[in-house]
Amino acid sequence: MLRVVEVDVPDPGPDEVLVAVHAAGVGHGDLDAYRPGTAAPGPVRPGAEVAGVVRAVGSAVRWFSPGDEVVAWPVDGGYADLVVAPERVLVRRPPGLSAPAGAGLLAAGAAALHAVDVTGVGAHDVVLVHGGSGGVGRMAAQLCALRGARVVTTVSPRHVACLDRYGAVPVASGPGLLERVRAAVGPDDRVDVAIDTTGTVEALDVSVALVADRTRVVTLPASARAAALGVRALGPGAGRGAGLQEAARAHLSALAADGALDVHVAATFPLADVADAHRLQATRRAGGKVVLLTGR
Repeated sequence: MLRVVEVDVPDPGPDEVLVAVHAAGVGHGDLDAYRPGTAAPGPVRPGAEVAGVVRAVGSAVRWFSPGDEVVAWPVDGGYADLVVAPERVLVRRPPGLSAPAGAGLLAAGAAALHAVDVTGVGAHDVVLVHGGSGGVGRMAAQLCALRGARVVTTVSPRHVACLDRYGAVPVASGPGLLERVRAAVGPDDRVDVAIDTTGTVEALDVSVALVADRTRVVTLPASARAAALGVRALGPGAGRGAGLQEAARAHLSALAADGALDVHVAATFPLADVADAHRLQATRRAGGKVVLLTGR
């Protein structure tokens, strides 16, 4: 059961920052925190990514001051009005990037960037991204296009028109997907890379049917089907090693600052309606990032 409760907020430690949260991103990891079979024991405080304003800093903090607009990931307990986080997980919120968009930049972006890196996407590659209208899929499509790749992305029929702005060719998911992707790619071309953000049997089977080199096929949700096909599953911690996190924060914030990377916020909810936000996230059909707003 999800509840909003009052708790004491500790003062930041020497290398920590107190952030007044304006927006908190909702991710599938937040749902896993209390889902049967994956939940941690005891009460959990979900929320790994936030955007807000620095309220106070510890004595050893060097790069941030009260009043700075920031985004932070990963944090613990970001579904809150105030959160304490290590200085190292913060970056300045790029000018022009709203707080809700800032709260959707880093977690999905880091997972997408990791998938793009491990598959070695480069100029002239043809990349198939499954789930292109979702938070991670939309990021992956953009990152591939920025590297000069040609992108074909699968989306639910109601989201077919939403990827045009990124230069991706949208293909409706569902029965007959393999033939539709082949038609989109063309008879004289090939698919070099497949990035699956859905974990469906359809996506995995189409990917291995089209990509000759299975080391260039990845799926973010691990599954028995992925294991049977010999497809690399990046899992829920994709891109979350400390070094990968630091590089991702810097790279993604720079792209957002340049206007090269778009964060599509599909829905916002007040913090008190967190259960409704999680219900939408669980459908995997939000069509972008789901974000909680604190009302500050």
